[in-house]
Amino acid sequence: MFTGIVQGTAEVVEVRELEQFRTHIMKMPAELCEGLQLGASVAHNGVCLTVTAIEGTRISFDLMRETLRLTNLGNVVPGTHVNVERAARFGDEIGGHAMSGHIIGMAPLVAIEEAPNNRKLWFELPSEKGRFVFEKGYIGVDGISLTVGEVRKGSGASSIQFCVNLIPETLARTTLGQRVPGDQINIEVDPQTQAIVETVERVLAARND
Repeated sequence: MFTGIVQGTAEVVEVRELEQFRTHIMKMPAELCEGLQLGASVAHNGVCLTVTAIEGTRISFDLMRETLRLTNLGNVVPGTHVNVERAARFGDEIGGHAMSGHIIGMAPLVAIEEAPNNRKLWFELPSEKGRFVFEKGYIGVDGISLTVGEVRKGSGASSIQFCVNLIPETLARTTLGQRVPGDQINIEVDPQTQAIVETVERVLAARND
């Protein structure tokens, strides 16, 4: 489990390609390597990955075909920085919200609104996935626990747009400060919200049968 409180960024220093499979070698911050063991879980842009090799601060992670297809990690090249978070431990402070590291898909960044001390980012999702997004609800954006500011109709008939507001600390600590319109961002919806919505939909469908 993760909390969506990104602990820093790490650089991908090497990518080893195989057929529908790849290995990322990361240069992790030294403080995030303390106590790290083979088999441990680390979130990369919100994607739960497993440590497969440790060589000092060079940490390896394997990515399967589905991960490469569904997330923006499939577009990573050497030199790319990603948001990283070690798995939560019992007793840790939960400053964000419970996140599983299972991405539902990517959303394009469609607009940026600047303000003196914060930045508003707008994303677009198909309605099928957007039905889990509510104003003031939780959402994971490239592994960052954020609150949905607004939800509005999307550019198409079957899409929605939603925004999140970022404070300077988030912009400085994560990769969202470098994102530009057109970038694809990993999205994880709040698991509790998803469970409630799907349960209500099943109950209503059963009543209408």
